[in-house]
Amino acid sequence: MKRRRPALLTGGLALALTACGNTAPGGQGSALTTADLATTTASAAHGVDRITWNLPYEPQTLDPIRSFNYAENTALANMCESLMRLTPDLKIRPGLAVKAENPTPTRWVYTLRKNVRFWDGEQMTADDVAASLNRHLDPTLGTWWSDYFETVASIKATGPYQVTVDLKQPDVLFNQAMATAAGAVVEKSFLDKAGKNLGSPTGGVMCTGPFKFAGWKPGDSLRLTRNDDYWNAELKAKSKTLVFRFIADETTAVNALRSGEVDGQYFYLPPAGLSQLVDSPTGSVTLGRSLTFWALLGAAKSGPYADPRVREALSAALDRPGIARVIFQGAAAPESTLANSDYWGYAADTFRAAHDALPAAKPDLARAKRLLKAAGKPSRPLTIGIQGSSAVHEQTASIIKAAGEDLGLDVRIKVIPVEQYGNLYSDPKAREGIDAFLSTWYGNMPDPLDVYRVFTKGGRSNFDDYASVDGAVRQAQAAYDPQQRAELVGGIQTAVSRDVPWTPISSLPVILYMNKRITGAVASFSYLYYPWAAGIGAR
Repeated sequence: MKRRRPALLTGGLALALTACGNTAPGGQGSALTTADLATTTASAAHGVDRITWNLPYEPQTLDPIRSFNYAENTALANMCESLMRLTPDLKIRPGLAVKAENPTPTRWVYTLRKNVRFWDGEQMTADDVAASLNRHLDPTLGTWWSDYFETVASIKATGPYQVTVDLKQPDVLFNQAMATAAGAVVEKSFLDKAGKNLGSPTGGVMCTGPFKFAGWKPGDSLRLTRNDDYWNAELKAKSKTLVFRFIADETTAVNALRSGEVDGQYFYLPPAGLSQLVDSPTGSVTLGRSLTFWALLGAAKSGPYADPRVREALSAALDRPGIARVIFQGAAAPESTLANSDYWGYAADTFRAAHDALPAAKPDLARAKRLLKAAGKPSRPLTIGIQGSSAVHEQTASIIKAAGEDLGLDVRIKVIPVEQYGNLYSDPKAREGIDAFLSTWYGNMPDPLDVYRVFTKGGRSNFDDYASVDGAVRQAQAAYDPQQRAELVGGIQTAVSRDVPWTPISSLPVILYMNKRITGAVASFSYLYYPWAAGIGAR
């Protein structure tokens, strides 16, 4: 389901949780708080000629079916629109479809807008939509969104402006996925002509969004220009040109932001130089609502860590508040569940009650020792995989190791080079000898089920084959009534929190930096799927 880009932080922080008190980094009294997370920033007064924005790395492609990561979706969100739209306040609303109807539990009918044109002037029709969505069903193309299309039987243009999707079984997540890049629409004739070159520096894309693909210099920059014929007056781009840079080294990126060489950037983990950005006189940091979290992903199918009592004991011993305060520099919140409150897009009271009934996200060493005593002393060490050249990985692993030692567990750390870390998500051989590994992760929609659906039998990301909630997940997936689904998901969450196949550690807000020249960027997680740069301009 999700391959999350591993953390790429470098640098160091003092690893002394008990000695750091409650002072956030910043040195001059600056402080970050996750108490009030933003969705937007102040509106721009007028457009500017050029915005320069940094991506954490160069996109691998702009092909929507293989764009499933931070840099790719940050760029694509301003160009290629989807049938539905994830708004800055994390609601799902109509996008290129004016409405989505569900006449039966296994059918979705999308009525398309008639005033939408591609950048080349051609009108968008149902043939374009059907061609774009059917690419996800072609195994030779290798979509990264296959989890959302597993239940799809057929996708057909059933009228000039109508597309009908028939499902093999009820699936409440399918329509929500149409608000992500999974529902992005590319012109059919362009798809046919581009072939495998689609989304490459030379192939580009042909979409309907407020910015147009204008050029890509590999290793240097990606250039978009304003679509002056954009169909939606409310989201028409204020500024003329949006240029993306690919400064991967965080120290260099922070310096470029502070100097004004780059106007802004989204961070999915706090950079080592976050305090420099917080204290910068040339710009400001905004923390936004987010669906991202930091967790220890279980990968053991046998051995001591396959015992849920051992996992629960280690989880109970973790100092999550200390990790959030020190390692994440205040830009994180300790969590006892994988899906935080920003996922509660429906039946929030039910989710809140289920969440509050769980043990708090603070260490409980006495409980941890009782759990481990019941499980018995493990017969061999536990091995935690972490990414090399990452301060966040190294420091979190040190805390886990120390918590294990307090319990009498022998926790070993295996450092995996950054170039190989991504293999853990896709290659079982890469996980051999690894009991668990650290990762950022996110669902794609405001529905906790999107996170917990990982734990189904045979699930691509169910690394330790945890299947205790398989039946409940499938039942929830078929529950169109929000209250019924919330109650089912609440039960799933309770089971997952008890068995901890994945150990939640912190929820991570969006970290947005913009210099004082501009304003108007979206501040929330929706920047991955919403035209977040359309409103940017001068203060």
